[in-house]
Amino acid sequence: MAELSRMRNIGISAHIDSGKTTLTERILFYCNRIHAIHEVRGKDGVGATMDSMELEKERGITIASAATNVTWKDHDINIIDTPGHVDFTIEVERSLRVLDGAVLVLCSVGGVQSQSITVDRQMKRYNVPRVAFINKCDRTGANPYKVKDQLISKLGHNAVLMQIPIGLEDRLQGVVDLIKMKAIYFDGPQGEEIRYADIPAELLSEAQNKRMEMLDAVSLFSDDLMMAMLEEEVTEELIVEAVRIGTLSLDLTPVLMGSAYKNKGIQPLMDSVLQFLPNPTQVENRALDLDHEEQEVVLESNQAKPTVALAFKLEDGQYGQLTYIRVYQGAIKKGDDLYNVRSRRKFKVGRLIKMHANSMEDIQGAGCGDIAALFGIECASGDTFCAPSLNYSMTSMFVPNPVISLAIDPVDKKSADNMAKALNRFTKEDPTFRTFVDPESNQTIIQGMGELHLEVYIERMKREYKAQVESGRPQVAYRETISQTADFNYTHKKQTGGSGQYGRVAGFIEPLEEGNYEFVDNIKGGVIPTEYIPSCNKGFQEAVKKGTLIGFPIVGVKVTINDGQYHNVDSSDMAFQTAALGAFREVYPRAKPVILEPIMRVTVEGPTEFQGNIFASINQRRGIIISAVEETTFCVVEAEVPLSEMFGYSTNLRSLTQGKAEYTMEFAKYGRVPQSIADELKKAYEEKRRKDAGK
Repeated sequence: MAELSRMRNIGISAHIDSGKTTLTERILFYCNRIHAIHEVRGKDGVGATMDSMELEKERGITIASAATNVTWKDHDINIIDTPGHVDFTIEVERSLRVLDGAVLVLCSVGGVQSQSITVDRQMKRYNVPRVAFINKCDRTGANPYKVKDQLISKLGHNAVLMQIPIGLEDRLQGVVDLIKMKAIYFDGPQGEEIRYADIPAELLSEAQNKRMEMLDAVSLFSDDLMMAMLEEEVTEELIVEAVRIGTLSLDLTPVLMGSAYKNKGIQPLMDSVLQFLPNPTQVENRALDLDHEEQEVVLESNQAKPTVALAFKLEDGQYGQLTYIRVYQGAIKKGDDLYNVRSRRKFKVGRLIKMHANSMEDIQGAGCGDIAALFGIECASGDTFCAPSLNYSMTSMFVPNPVISLAIDPVDKKSADNMAKALNRFTKEDPTFRTFVDPESNQTIIQGMGELHLEVYIERMKREYKAQVESGRPQVAYRETISQTADFNYTHKKQTGGSGQYGRVAGFIEPLEEGNYEFVDNIKGGVIPTEYIPSCNKGFQEAVKKGTLIGFPIVGVKVTINDGQYHNVDSSDMAFQTAALGAFREVYPRAKPVILEPIMRVTVEGPTEFQGNIFASINQRRGIIISAVEETTFCVVEAEVPLSEMFGYSTNLRSLTQGKAEYTMEFAKYGRVPQSIADELKKAYEEKRRKDAGK
C-alpha cells in the first residue's frame, strides 16, 4: 500500500491546439525520460515523442492516445496524452475510463472552447478529479483570469487560482505560488532550474488578495484550516490537505498556469499532480459479480487479492496485437493464468510490457493500479480479465454512435485483400469506426465520427496496408419516422397444399417522443395466443429496420396491437411475424412518414474581422446560429447545421478566413428534412432501386 500511495494515473486532455502534447513533452524532459525537447510542428522534423505515428507528425495533431510512465520525486506517474479533435473522441473516452485523475489544459487566449466542454463532460461521466492548467500565457491576448471565470460560468467548476502570473504575453517571467507565497522563476536554457524568490513588490498586494480568495474557498473543505485561519496560524500542509479533499470530491478545481512552449510552470504542475490528484487507493472502482446477478462489488487496491484488470485499448503492432490493460485488483505476473470473462476463455500471460509512446520495456509483473500492455492475446476493447476464481465484469465505456458514412472501393484484387485486413484491425481497435457491406449496392461502407476520422483511416490503409482504395461521397445516416397516428388491420393468409399460414393483427402506430421503437401488447381475450405475441413484435422490429421512403431505418414509432385472429392449424410464429411485417408496410404510408437528418452542433472560432464570413458560411448551409460571443479579437459562433451540408466545410472555412478559423462539430439531434430536399432524396432512392432491379 505504501507503494500505491506513490503512484498516479493521469490523463492530459483539452481542446485542439491547447498544447497537450507540448506539455507532455516537457514533463518527459523534466522527469529525465527524454534528453531533448522536440516540438509538435518542429523544424527539425523529429516531432513530439508522444506523436509517434507518421500521420501525427505530418498533420501536427494527436490521433491515437499514447501512454508513458515517468518518475517525479519518487512517485510513479502513468500518463496518457489524448487527442483534442472531436473525431477521435473515443481515445479520450477510453483513457478517462481507466485514469484516476486528469490535467485539463486550457488556452489562455481561447479559454474554455467547444472541445473543452466535451472533455469535461467525459471527465464528469467517469468522476475523474482534475487540475486545470492554463497554458500559452506567453501569447498575445493571454488572460488567465478570464479563463478561470469561464471555468466557473461555462463548465460549472469551483475553480480556484493556486498561482498568479508574473507578467503576461511576451513579458511572462514566472508564477507566484499562492500557497507558499513565493515567486517561482524557471532559469536555465530549458527552464530546468527552479528559483524561488520574494514576490515582486508590484504584485504583492494582488497576491495577498488572491491568497485570501483562495483560502476562503479552500477552507470550506477543512475545519482545521478554518480554525487556523481564525488563529492566523495557516500552514502550507493544511492548505494542501484541504485542496486535496476538495479536488478528490470533485467540488474544487485547482487552477495553475504557465507556458509549456516557453518551459514555464511545468514543475509546479507536476507537484500539484502529486499533492492534489488521487492515488489508486483513493478511487473507488466497482465491478459486477456475474455469479450473483450482476451485484456491484467494490474492488480493493490490494496486491494479494485475486486479479481484476480491464483491457481498454487495442493496437495491432508489427509483433501482433497489443492490449493495454489497467490492473484494478491483485497483480499480474508472467506465466499467470487469467480468464477473459466475455469469451469465457483462459489464457496464459506471456510478454508483459510498459509503454513509452511507441517504444516498449519488458517487465516481470504489473501491480495494482498499473497501466501495462500484454502481447498476443485474443480479446476485444472493454474485456475484463480475472483470476480464474472470479467471474467479475467491469462496466464498459460509453461509445458514441458514428455520424458519417463513406463508400470505399478497392482498386484491384490485392488491395481488396489488404483492405479487408485493415478494416478488420481498425474496427477491433476503434469502437467508433464501423464497417459493413450494403446488401443493395454491394459497396463497402465505413462509418465514423467525422470527415477527418475517416480520412485518417483511408490514409492509414494506403500507408500501412498498401491498400489503394477510392472513396465515394460520404453517405449521411438519415432516418425515417412517422408524423401521425394510423390504424392497421392486416390478414396474412397463404394456402399452398398441406398446412398453410394464417395470422391477423390489428392496432395502430403512433409517433414516439422518446426512443426509437416501442411495442405495446393490448390483446384481450386471447384473440392472439400469448406465444405469438413476441413473433408480432419481431415482425414489427424487422419492418422498422428499413423504411420505404429512402431505405433508412425508421425511428420514433410506438406500435400497439389490440386485436387479431389465429387459426388452430395454420397459425405459426412465422405467420404472425409475416403478418406484422405486412401490417406495418401497409399502414406506414398512411402515417405521413417524414425523413430525418442528423443535425450537428458546430462551433466555429476565428478572428472577429471574419465574423460576417463565418455567419454567411453557416447560413448557406441551412444552419441556425444559436449564439455568437465576441472576445476582444476573437469570436465564437455556435450553430446547428445539418450534417449533409457540412462536407468540405473545413476547406471552405479556411478560404473565407485566410486559414485563421477552425471548427468542431458533434452530433446534436435528428431534425426534419425540408420538403424540397426530401423529394430529391426520394427521387434518388427510386432511381437507385430501378437501376438495381435492372441489373
